[in-house]
Amino acid sequence: MIATTFIFCFGLCALAVWRVAHLLAKENGPWDLIARMRGAMGSSVLGRMMDCLYCLSFLVSLPPALWLSSSPAGFLLYWLSLSALACLVERATQNRQGSLRVAQVSSSYLDKVIRGV
Repeated sequence: MIATTFIFCFGLCALAVWRVAHLLAKENGPWDLIARMRGAMGSSVLGRMMDCLYCLSFLVSLPPALWLSSSPAGFLLYWLSLSALACLVERATQNRQGSLRVAQVSSSYLDKVIRGV
């Protein structure tokens, strides 16, 4: 029973890490607060970090890793695992529209001649 509860907590923490990192890196937030915060940080180290979901997941996973762990080795393992799961969730949910190519359809006379249509 305890293992099931821990796995459930770990999964919820991983989703929460992804959600917060996604909010900070890719969304404007309510009343554009997050966008203004990113803009105020400019090109500083934190400002550049705010543009990278993977970097943010590394930072955002610190508190849940501390909460879940009971030893230094466990903390390191949970910290890296939570960040990695957030990165995997991001990869799995990325919009694939940008990678699709649509061939331009032309019905000009020259295209018909070349294609033999």
